Amino acid sequence: MPGLRQLALALICTIGAGVAASPALAKQPTPSAPEARTKALVAFQRDLVSVLAPRADALPLLGAALLARPLSDQPKWNDFHSLIERAVAAPGNGPAERWVQLADCDAKADACPNADALAALVAQAPDNAAVWLLKLGQDLRNDKRDDARADLAHAAQARLYDDYTGTSLQALANGVSVLPPPDATLVPDAGAGAAGVQAMIVFGIAGAQPQPGLQGAAELCQTAGEDQALTADCRQLGKTLEWASSPLARSLGLHLREVLANDADERGQAERERRDLVWQVQQFTRLAAKAQADKAQAQHLLSLARHGGTEMSLMLAALRDAGISTTAPADWKPRKADDGTH
Repeated sequence: MPGLRQLALALICTIGAGVAASPALAKQPTPSAPEARTKALVAFQRDLVSVLAPRADALPLLGAALLARPLSDQPKWNDFHSLIERAVAAPGNGPAERWVQLADCDAKADACPNADALAALVAQAPDNAAVWLLKLGQDLRNDKRDDARADLAHAAQARLYDDYTGTSLQALANGVSVLPPPDATLVPDAGAGAAGVQAMIVFGIAGAQPQPGLQGAAELCQTAGEDQALTADCRQLGKTLEWASSPLARSLGLHLREVLANDADERGQAERERRDLVWQVQQFTRLAAKAQADKAQAQHLLSLARHGGTEMSLMLAALRDAGISTTAPADWKPRKADDGTH
């Protein structure tokens, strides 16, 4: 998620201890206000994990796993690996838990995404284009281009695209409410209070979902040339992605329609819809940033997250509720931004 993602960086760093000159004269330096708040945020996140970890159902365990993932030196029974293992086996589990388990892997050993989780997703959610595009990205990295082409064909025939960010947002939004944020985690002049802290954690962590191979799919489709079968699959995939759960995937769907269009009218319509999508993302980014200073806005975003849905449905609901049009003004021009929609 854009907007609050940068604010959540404090949650993935730990505070280094001061170095004492000698035991007798040692004096720890007074931490700065940002350092003290970061330390308090990390401690609060650990407390949230500890409270959620004893739960037996999949959704709260998913929330606990997501909260534990950025934390270092967690107890073995409360770390990301243990919690996501429990989540995928708990009552109420589904593809969302397996999707997050993709990140339970050793990147240094080139063992990502988690192979067992990927295999389980292919069996559990074969009608989800996101799963096949995830496999496509993996096959391209392993130089299995024939397999990647087959993955794209499966993705084209899939019924939907869902990267399960909505479920992660729901698990996190429910999870952060089990304890009130301590005063030390608040920014006195920010204005949003506890809700601002909760929103920062929820949207920051959810923004680190495993990502499917959208770029790989785009590259395959750009090389279609006279390959009619590949062109047909790319067109069909584009139609599915236009209704995707995430702005990034929807952007690719509109891009595919634009580059594969048979006439200027179709191309122009895709360009206009993609421009509207950039507008929507940028306006939501402003709303998300506003949540740090506006208690009502932070509470509303948290409420939307708790209701579930998808990243796209949450974004559009937030814009609608704020009275912001989802269609860009006629004289509006997109600015360059790190929103993933260009």
